[in-house]
Parts: sequence; structure tokens; C-alpha cells
Amino acid sequence: MAIYQEHELQVVSKKFQIYGEILHAEPCKIGHINETYTATYDQGGTRVRYIHQKINQNVFKQPDAVMENVMRVTTHLRDKLIAERAGDITRRAVTVVPTRAGHSFYRTRSGDYWRTFVFIEGLQTYEAVQSPEQAAEAGFAFGQFQRLLADLPGERLHETIPDFHNTRKRFAALQQAIENDHYNRAKDVAKEIKFALAQEPIVDVLLGSLARGELPERATHNDTKFNNVMMDVVTGKAMCVVDLDTVMPGLAHYDFGDMVRTTTSPTVEDEPDLSKVEMNTPIFQSLARGYLAAAGSFLTPAEKSHLAFSGKLITFTIGIRFLTDFLNGDKYFRVHRPHHNLDRCRTQFKLVQSIERQQDAMQKFVDGL
Repeated sequence: MAIYQEHELQVVSKKFQIYGEILHAEPCKIGHINETYTATYDQGGTRVRYIHQKINQNVFKQPDAVMENVMRVTTHLRDKLIAERAGDITRRAVTVVPTRAGHSFYRTRSGDYWRTFVFIEGLQTYEAVQSPEQAAEAGFAFGQFQRLLADLPGERLHETIPDFHNTRKRFAALQQAIENDHYNRAKDVAKEIKFALAQEPIVDVLLGSLARGELPERATHNDTKFNNVMMDVVTGKAMCVVDLDTVMPGLAHYDFGDMVRTTTSPTVEDEPDLSKVEMNTPIFQSLARGYLAAAGSFLTPAEKSHLAFSGKLITFTIGIRFLTDFLNGDKYFRVHRPHHNLDRCRTQFKLVQSIERQQDAMQKFVDGL
């Protein structure tokens, strides 16, 4: 994580429509990509919190496009919630705080892009699922997110990270990293490389179906980690989906598959003890039941028939991304210890194997919903 620059944050804080004095800010350790702070302000004797975030331009090459997507999506979500007479709307949709000039972000003289969000009180996230009920809540939240965006008006959303879930291109990047081996690390991960290369037959399944017109493109979140759902600390109900930088055109399976990856094994994604990594059937069933309760109204039969497979494919895709980054010297994902990306990779590959053993039973359950 970048070192907290207090002076820079003091300057940035004055650029947004926040009234009061910033008292202090704390770096958030969650997330791999952006530099994020929770900032506390004194507003007339009441302490109020906001989120300040600097966009990682190494990952998001077009921050303007990212923020255009975020504004379109958050505005549409809020309008839909109002139209459906939902309660507690300010806690159900992310709120972007505009700059004093009325923009969605502030660009510094050095070219950094900062944006600010309202801190939603009384909600929390979890790094790992703790119960089938939580899995169902997460499934419903992301299914609802897709449903509300199904009629998003206007042009196609920007691709904020082109080919983000293009497994074929991710596979090719891994092959290139193995060939280059700039950091002489391939010799230490021969087992992982062998496993990854053996999975090539599954790489083009969803991409091929999309190309043939068998699966429709949708507006999807594309990063549906379990910790991107915020839950009410009192009721345990899922309230708000966050981390919207990767909302863009995609397949429903990208979202469901990543939910399977991050929800069905009761461990964190970098769990070093692989004996704990296992696809939990009751958790998966709750996840699928919650997701389809919200998304079942618009999914096609073809989409539904690939849901179990998507868990295996997306877990594998993320696994080879971690392995590629490890071979390339840990340049993309933020790491907090030596071999961190390798631990992440191994956890994903172990889960791929577990899903593979149970895939038929998983799909049979989905078909019955």
C-alpha cells in the first residue's frame, strides 16, 4: 500500500463538496488496486465519514471513462430503486460526492485522479462467507444488481479494462510470462504451470458461446468478490454493492462465477492452508438460490445452463492471473508478503479441482430452481 500522504489528502479534501474540516484519515487495507482512505470530518460538531480514493492509472488507463460508467450506473440504480419504492436508498446505492466544480472526480496537477464517496454507516463487509444465509444475501445482491441494470439506457458502457474476463487472452498472457520468465520464478512453480496449461480445453467455452450468439451480453459488475457486498450490521441483510470500476459489458456468468469463487469456500482468497479450500455444497446452493431469486426473471435458458461451469472457469481465470503476475514480478496486484500472488494462485487452483468434482451436481441443483 502507498504511504499515507497527509498533506496531499488535506489538499484533495477541500476540492469536494464536503462542508467541515477533515480531522484524520486512515488507509483502507482492503482491495488490490486503488489507494483508498476513510476520512473523518467535523461538520458542525458531528463527525461524518467519507471515502477518498485515488484511481490506479496503471490498471485503469482511462479514468474519465471509469467515472462516466460509475455515474451512469449509480444514477440508474438510484432511479430504479426510487421507482420501485425501495426503502433506505442512500444505503443501497453508492453516492458519488461531486467536486466543488461539479465534476465526478478531481485531477491534480500531477495527473492523479481522486474521487469521493459517501461513507455508508452501519454496514460491513466480510472477507469470507460465514453462513449459507450470507451466501444467499450475496447472491441476491448481485442478481439484483444485474436486474436493475438490465434496462440501462444509452450507449454501451465503456470497457474500463478491455478483455478483463477474456480467458483466452489471460491464458496467452500466462504462456508469455512462462516463456519470458524475467524473474526466474518458473522453476519454483512447475506444478502450478502444468495444472494451468492442462485446463486449456475449458478456456473458450463461454467466449465461443458468446461469439455464436448463444449468450447475450449484459451490463455486469465483473468483480463480484464476497467483500464487495456490504451487509447491515444489525439485520445481516445485503444492502449495497460496491467497487464499481469494472462495471462494463460482460456475461452474467462472469458475476456468478466470481461469486462461486469467493463465496463457496469458507476461506480467504490467499489461504495458505490448502486443506481448508473446498467448494461447500450448502453454501453454493444458498448462493444459487439467492442469485436466481433476483436474476431468474431475465436469464435465458442458455445462460442458466452454464452457471455451474462458470464457477470453475472464473476461478481458473483468476488463478492464472495471479500466477502470471507472480511470474511477472508482482506488478499488477498489490501484495503484502513474499509469494502472496502464488498463495492466491494455489488457492484458486485447489478450488477449481473441488468444483470440477462437483460440477454436475451443482448444475443439477441450478436446473431445479
